[in-house]
Amino acid sequence: MLWTPWIVALIVLLVAFLLYVNSKPDRGTFARSTLINAPAAKVFPLINDMAASLTWNPFVKKDPNLKGTLSGPGAGPGAKYAFVGNKDVGSGNVEITHSQADAFVRMRLQMIAPFKVDNRVEFTLVPEGNGTRVTWAMEGEAPFMAKLMSTVLNMDKMMAREFDAGLAELKAMAERDALPGR
Repeated sequence: MLWTPWIVALIVLLVAFLLYVNSKPDRGTFARSTLINAPAAKVFPLINDMAASLTWNPFVKKDPNLKGTLSGPGAGPGAKYAFVGNKDVGSGNVEITHSQADAFVRMRLQMIAPFKVDNRVEFTLVPEGNGTRVTWAMEGEAPFMAKLMSTVLNMDKMMAREFDAGLAELKAMAERDALPGR
């Protein structure tokens, strides 16, 4: 039959593609940073206070009908936000696990949908000149579906867009609040 070699070739290509996807690293990391023209003391509360962090978080803004619940203390370790959103946001929760004033905030992001992930998120604040270098990093396991998505879609570009938007909003808020007389 004439179609048999084509089917065999297609199966070989598919198996090769799936093996390539599976060979990608089992952990993924992503980070972006920006220089904010404000002292760390002005930036830190916008990250360490869970309600404040929701005002500049780009993922929250992706769903105008997002349903979320704050629990625990308002800021610092134990502050938690559980959310259920549209397909762009998904559902899960984020909790501050550790923080040190004007230095860093670490969080645990657990997604339930669109697929399960358990990521570590960290914001580091480092003095630079008259401002603060803020780095937003995320690290977590990369299950097969995440590897497949990153092979087919440019996940770095998509994540960069979201992280950059959030950092730009954080920068604008911190710099506005850092102006003399505020």
